[in-house]
Amino acid sequence: MTVSRNIVVIGGGPAGVFAAIEAKRRDPQAAVTLISAEPCEPYERPPLSKAVLLGKAAAADAPIAGPKGLAGHGVGLESDTRCTVIDRATQQVFTASGWRFGYDALVIATGSVVRQIPALPLGAPRIHYLRTEAHARALTHDLKNARHLCVVGGGLIGLEVAASASALGIKVTVIEILPRILARVCDEDTSARVDDAHRRHGVDLRLNTVLTHAQAEPDGRIALKTGAGETLTGDLVVVGAGAVPDDRLAAAAGLQTDNGIVVDAQCRTSDPKIFAAGDVVRFPGPHGLVRREDWRHAQDQGAVAGRNAAGGSDEYRSVPSFWSEQFDLYIQGVGSPPAKPDQRVRRQGAGASQISFELTGPRIAYALGINAQRDMAVVRRLIERQTAVDPITLADPAKPLADLLKARAASP
Repeated sequence: MTVSRNIVVIGGGPAGVFAAIEAKRRDPQAAVTLISAEPCEPYERPPLSKAVLLGKAAAADAPIAGPKGLAGHGVGLESDTRCTVIDRATQQVFTASGWRFGYDALVIATGSVVRQIPALPLGAPRIHYLRTEAHARALTHDLKNARHLCVVGGGLIGLEVAASASALGIKVTVIEILPRILARVCDEDTSARVDDAHRRHGVDLRLNTVLTHAQAEPDGRIALKTGAGETLTGDLVVVGAGAVPDDRLAAAAGLQTDNGIVVDAQCRTSDPKIFAAGDVVRFPGPHGLVRREDWRHAQDQGAVAGRNAAGGSDEYRSVPSFWSEQFDLYIQGVGSPPAKPDQRVRRQGAGASQISFELTGPRIAYALGINAQRDMAVVRRLIERQTAVDPITLADPAKPLADLLKARAASP
């Protein structure tokens, strides 16, 4: 078989995997190689803070590319390989082990790295961050002998770890600097609902609490001092302080970066032969350049970058979304929250189900659901199709949301 082009993808997360798969699908004659720093087939990361910690699954149980792996899609995998240099002049990628990979098109999907708190450095004994399978394995091991876990950060990762540890019978204290948990992703009512679930399960939430100092005690436990003068001591500490884009390789190659690799709507960087996708990029949004970190974004944007690296001209227009499991709550967000919504509407479904909508004019801009998976799938389509909706219908659980899609389909 004659090779039409060499396409190299750097990064083993969902953006990189879908870029590689879609590049091969778009151009079956292309030689597509994915380079991953991790020593295994690329895996799904969402289970790391949930099923993996609970011992219900292993990262290897959920390969992103499916049961046959990347090889099943005709993509070559170079695992346990760290890229160190991109030579744009010769169109080559160099690795730490001395290998060179020439490319006709390159996709950078290096993702993000944990944002570290200086007082709680990554790698210190009994201090954990959660980003990779290795991180999850180390935390799972230490949780077996822990009685008290302190979590720094009341965002999605911190609270998912808190819920998992609580389910294992471990006492959990969460320190959050803001007045409420999940302040960056949900409204006050939904935040209060999640707050109540954690407290009912015995999680101690310390809001408006600033960490000022941390030190190891003689017995190895970690003492956390707060701005209020209190000392909280845990057998382990998990830090959920967010992530920062891993754009170092791109910046060193002279590509345009600005808190991430800057790309256009077709995922093309400042070098026309290099594309980028996923957590590492900033791309054109409705109100300027934006950066997103959710799984759906990485998958969809990676697919666009891969097709375009193989000769396509697609534009990235995916609706952002996220999901989280905490105790008996399945939390989903779809869309982009407007700075000032024209209207907020709440739909209270059966049992624990609810959806909060934020509207711009007659259209849904953002929705946040709890235990409403089926309805949220409909909401995504309403947002994607920019369907005008009736707020009264949105608020009435007796009126199926699917009828709004049918009404549009029936309209001239």
